[in-house]
Amino acid sequence: MVSLFLRTVDLLSKVAALIAGLLLIAAMLVICEMIFLRYVFRAPTIWQTDFVVFSATAAMFLGAPYVLKTRGHVGVDVIEIALPRRPRRVLGIVGALLGLTFTVLMAYASAIFFHEAYVNEWRTSTVAAITLWIPLLPLPVSFALLSLQYVAELVRRVCGTDEAEGHA
Repeated sequence: MVSLFLRTVDLLSKVAALIAGLLLIAAMLVICEMIFLRYVFRAPTIWQTDFVVFSATAAMFLGAPYVLKTRGHVGVDVIEIALPRRPRRVLGIVGALLGLTFTVLMAYASAIFFHEAYVNEWRTSTVAAITLWIPLLPLPVSFALLSLQYVAELVRRVCGTDEAEGHA
């Protein structure tokens, strides 16, 4: 059962990372289209800037669970490397608990923010007046996925699996 949970969470993180990659590609294509429209046809760009900002931001948040899963984040691990195995494991558990606490709080706060934007029909203040709940949706989703990935990280560290030392 634990193995199924870990595989499922890892799969969800991979899917979110794939979506993040597609969002970055879409943002890049829209930037190229925006440059082409502006400098070749002197045409105004109305929605493009909002799309690029929102899709790149969504990509960053949606990619976070996969970064945690693969340990791709930037960190200073001099102290961790210097510690013996058992204190290193305890340090990892404490760090994962702190990370989980933060991400659960952020998932809750961003879900409230998303709900308010949806219920109150908030829109951006730009000319495009994009419905704001759409670009806000990745926030609670990504923090919920990141919370799940932290739970998986905790399970790996508490169970002492080899995957906790550098799983991919």
